[in-house]
Amino acid sequence: MNSKELSTINHDRDSADLRYVYPVVSRRAGGVSVGINLNTNNACNWRCIYCQVPGLSRGAAPAVDMEVLEKELRGFLYELLHGDFMQSRVPEGARRINDIALSGNGEPTSSAEFVRVIELLSRVRHEMGLPDTVKTVLITNGSLLYRNEVQQGLRDMAKINGEVWFKLDRASEAGMQRVNDIRISMNKVRGNLEAAIACCPTWLQTCWFALDGEPPSRRDEDDYLEFVAALLRDGHRPQGVLLYSLARPSMQAEAPRLSALTEAQLQGFADRIAELGLPVKVSP
Repeated sequence: MNSKELSTINHDRDSADLRYVYPVVSRRAGGVSVGINLNTNNACNWRCIYCQVPGLSRGAAPAVDMEVLEKELRGFLYELLHGDFMQSRVPEGARRINDIALSGNGEPTSSAEFVRVIELLSRVRHEMGLPDTVKTVLITNGSLLYRNEVQQGLRDMAKINGEVWFKLDRASEAGMQRVNDIRISMNKVRGNLEAAIACCPTWLQTCWFALDGEPPSRRDEDDYLEFVAALLRDGHRPQGVLLYSLARPSMQAEAPRLSALTEAQLQGFADRIAELGLPVKVSP
């Protein structure tokens, strides 16, 4: 294995020399996240302008070799639980397994094997004696959650300490087109989010940053707050909001136009969200 120590800004998906499995020291999770990259072809159905994936293309995940994934997952979990990976590769203070996260280089729910992957995670977790406190996290743009099979995967995730991190970077069609480079109606976004909340504990994951030196506008904030308030009024309650800014450089053409917000700027928006009665976790 690569011997370079990992950090919160080094999320090298080749660091374990594996096809699907990679370790991340997560600033938001506060420990080691075992990442699973189903989009090994660097394809996604969205193109967020802050995305750190090089050579990103439009598309879906390729076929997953389930035998290879299982071998890699078992081997890497064994190394984390019984080997010296934590001591040799992870900074002191972050040497714990926080979660197994379906994330990677594209939208994981675009994989035809998504439900089978969740079933595999459940079985391997049980057979290897992974503590129940270790979460199973899906990091998703939420765009495919209308599919019955994806919802089944989320219900299965809920049984293994599952959480959905549902991307909501802006809450207007114009804002989503500008930030996520996707045309989608807010009614569709809301329907997908309601499905997520109904199937599995769900957090909103929001990237807040400056574009051309300008932070998100007051209108951007108001759109977001109105969207979430309407959701709450109708009884669809997420766990809270994961609000963060840019920590690593974008690999998209817009990269020179992007910059991180200060902690004070993030906290100002977080305080407005908290007035709705939702917990907010801020990661500058």
